[in-house]
Amino acid sequence: MADLQDELHTTAEVGEIDPPASSPDPLPEPDDHPDDHTAAESLFAPDSDQPGPSPDPDFSPISDPDADPLDRAHAILAAHPVADGYSGLPWALRHMPWYDLELGENTVDTDVPRMRRGHVGALFWALHLPEGMAGDRAVGATLEQLDLVRTVARSHPEGLRLAGTAGQVTDARNCGRVAVVLGPASAAALDDSLGILRVLHSLGLRVLTLAGTSWASEAGLTRFGEEVVREMNRLGVVADLSGASEATFHRAFAVSKAPVLCSRSAARALRPHPANLPDETLAELGAARGLCLVPLTAEQTGPSVRDVADHLDHVRAVAGPECVGLSGTYDSGSAHPQELGDASCYPNLIAELLRRGWTEPDITLLTWGNVQRVLRSADFTARAAQLRREPSTARIAELDG
Repeated sequence: MADLQDELHTTAEVGEIDPPASSPDPLPEPDDHPDDHTAAESLFAPDSDQPGPSPDPDFSPISDPDADPLDRAHAILAAHPVADGYSGLPWALRHMPWYDLELGENTVDTDVPRMRRGHVGALFWALHLPEGMAGDRAVGATLEQLDLVRTVARSHPEGLRLAGTAGQVTDARNCGRVAVVLGPASAAALDDSLGILRVLHSLGLRVLTLAGTSWASEAGLTRFGEEVVREMNRLGVVADLSGASEATFHRAFAVSKAPVLCSRSAARALRPHPANLPDETLAELGAARGLCLVPLTAEQTGPSVRDVADHLDHVRAVAGPECVGLSGTYDSGSAHPQELGDASCYPNLIAELLRRGWTEPDITLLTWGNVQRVLRSADFTARAAQLRREPSTARIAELDG
């Protein structure tokens, strides 16, 4: 696993000079209120009482309102591509002896040609593990997936680029690459160690799912679990609450100084799936300036593109337009709705939303802006926290014993 020792780096366009590998994008400078994460948010929503950024009143139309909705969708996505919040590709690639994602792979749902047709600008590569895996096995399997993702990104430089900050995600998009963000990973990968959390972050991890451990369970976050969230804030690792218990939701909202997200959650009012969120939780997520990434799976949202649009309508109405995003959930073993079978199909969904009267500003928040807001806020919160907090040395036996 020698690749695990490499630092995240970017690849310049042909003919450009590569930036130094040791000079990652700087995090935003903190303001005079480092203990208040709403101060960080105010940088991006200075005059809004609602969660997240306000649409620009001077927003210039991107597409012709009289054009066909599908043509409009392509025009909008060309300017504001999709930040896809969940891809199961790393685990799927483990079982393939050879692949070329830049040329195209019919055995998976996601490759570079299809992402370009679907206008995908960023992709969160999940490092989730099979159910029941824990301890050393969970740590080892997560490290192997990290190693695989970094190797895949380096071996497909014309299509993919690793990104660890909001700025690096934008840079990759501007260079015509798909930004690869590492995470979410399973909380079991920490093996109850904050030191392992820091190591995983140094290797690129940016999202961690808070579920399935003794310190993030049906009973909620323990004292050690709260310390994990604080250390995640200090590092800039975003908390993912999809699949978490109601008690964990409420405590994470209270403890985290950075926005949280749900990587695979739709509206339980429309479809009673256990990972979908009730309206009360959606409203709380919106008030906390979090993000609900609606999955494109038949099981959670329904069998058609219209069903997915129904969930997006509902989440937008309850949590607000600044708190809804997209989660393709491709290559995760899930069946997908009609017209949304792979990563090339996002224009079909955006066309359906346009037919329903979604405005261009709301669509640009849905596809790109809301994910960027959460990443920027995590960056800012981390920089502020690092000024007032040393790396935590807490142990689970000391806090929960």
